[in-house]
Amino acid sequence: MVLKSYAKINLTLSVNKKLSSGLHDIQSMFCLINLFDNITVKKNNNSKFDKISFKGPHSKFVKKSNNSIKKILNLLRKNKLVSGYYSVKVFKRIPVFAGFGGGTSNAMTVLKFILGKKIKKEMIENVSSEIGSDSKLFLYNYGFLKNLETVINIDKTFSLNFLIIYPKIKNSTKKVYSKVKNFSKKKSFSLRQIDKKNKLINYLSNSKNDLQSIVEKKNPIIQKLLSDLKHQKGCHLSRLTGSGSGCYGLFKDINCSKAALKILRKKYPKFWFSIAKTI
Repeated sequence: MVLKSYAKINLTLSVNKKLSSGLHDIQSMFCLINLFDNITVKKNNNSKFDKISFKGPHSKFVKKSNNSIKKILNLLRKNKLVSGYYSVKVFKRIPVFAGFGGGTSNAMTVLKFILGKKIKKEMIENVSSEIGSDSKLFLYNYGFLKNLETVINIDKTFSLNFLIIYPKIKNSTKKVYSKVKNFSKKKSFSLRQIDKKNKLINYLSNSKNDLQSIVEKKNPIIQKLLSDLKHQKGCHLSRLTGSGSGCYGLFKDINCSKAALKILRKKYPKFWFSIAKTI
């Protein structure tokens, strides 16, 4: 069986405060998109170690000896949820270090495949500590992160069309967050705020990514790219997805996103581009 490990986009991102743990408490509306890595998982009954391999256009940037899949398999054995070892093959389509959550998605896809519906809250907390605080987001196709502990599932979703771009600039998440000096006030959230598509677009247009100005200051080319993206026909908004250099434009329809792709690919030939939509 070939599994699909979907990428994630942060539609909004506000940094509310720094916690005693050193992490930052954030709020974010997010969605999974139809950009995905392919993963196959098989149990190795006669092996005493995991065999994890990566292929594809972005595979060379993955750490072979210490990656999210290796960590999740070790964690499962540590908690005695599985015995034995696995062969895992990943075909990487999601850019690495871009802010699309590819590594975390890979780990969570393997976890969900092995455990099925048996994933308990305690296990998710362990995974968050080992893999990353965004692990729980990959249990939802669409949601709102109220704080680091709570996700509100958004079950009424609308089809959204994106042009996603990776400028191939690597930013340290830790360094970007260390530059945050002014924190945003926590916002209340209700599903009624986005129960119609025009209300959702309005909500997103009046929100932002608090990390974007920090990244733009360090990388002026990203600021220029986002400006060019925003001025394309049919673009509702352009935004950085996280702390990485991955960017996206939210478009009126797929034809507008394709037209923008054609224009911007010529202007930025060294960048990586893809059309995407919500799953």
